[in-house]
Amino acid sequence: MITTAFRHQTALTADLAFAGWLALHAPSGRNRPLPLLARADNAGQMLPRAERVLAVTTRPGPESADLGALLYTFRRSGAQVSLLSLTRGEASEFNSTIEPLHSARPWELLVAATLLGISSVAVADYPDGRLGSCGLSTLTERIGRAITEHSADLVVVTDPAESEPDDAVVSAAASAAAEEAQVAALARSLSAAAGGWRVDLGAGAARARAVQRSAVAAHVSQSDALADLTFRLRVLGRSEWLRWLVPPPESGQLVN
Repeated sequence: MITTAFRHQTALTADLAFAGWLALHAPSGRNRPLPLLARADNAGQMLPRAERVLAVTTRPGPESADLGALLYTFRRSGAQVSLLSLTRGEASEFNSTIEPLHSARPWELLVAATLLGISSVAVADYPDGRLGSCGLSTLTERIGRAITEHSADLVVVTDPAESEPDDAVVSAAASAAAEEAQVAALARSLSAAAGGWRVDLGAGAARARAVQRSAVAAHVSQSDALADLTFRLRVLGRSEWLRWLVPPPESGQLVN
């Protein structure tokens, strides 16, 4: 059961998030959606074209900390963005609230998703920290259902080369599901990786980073772990590194 204290905390967090959303999205003559393709600052590379993006994460949090600016940029460019978190994040060693993590973190995820412009959020109940025990085929089937449900033409995950074992399992399952559905799978990396390219987030980069920081702050239960992350986000600038886990189908024309 959700306690009164947690209801108050959640309501306050939601109010702050909505206020931030209004400030960042308020209409103005200069607030126009970004082009669907954002030109990069090296070798003419571009942000992949996508109409329906499905982000898949291990737990609540990476959608903001790792993918936040990228997902927001996709949304601002006109794509519909959905999210599947495969666990409730209950295995974290941090908890700055009085609530159990398995109930607190999905609520925080909803607030963060609102800020990022994610239109649909699903949180599965697989065991956090033990996804490898679930079986790759089970996770692949679950992600495949999400791809079908949202008619996704692009799956986005964090780079397995930069992540912990659970993230590597999720990336493998997402890649397998994308191959079965014949859609592309993209990984966001922390640094240059083999086969990767650098993408400039465009004229809205500063706004994207501001929204990303706000989304990270929505994960109140993890506030004790956010200081280093917030600093890292402030120095990231306007670029992201991406690489294909599953290249676009030849008929997909995801990039020009």
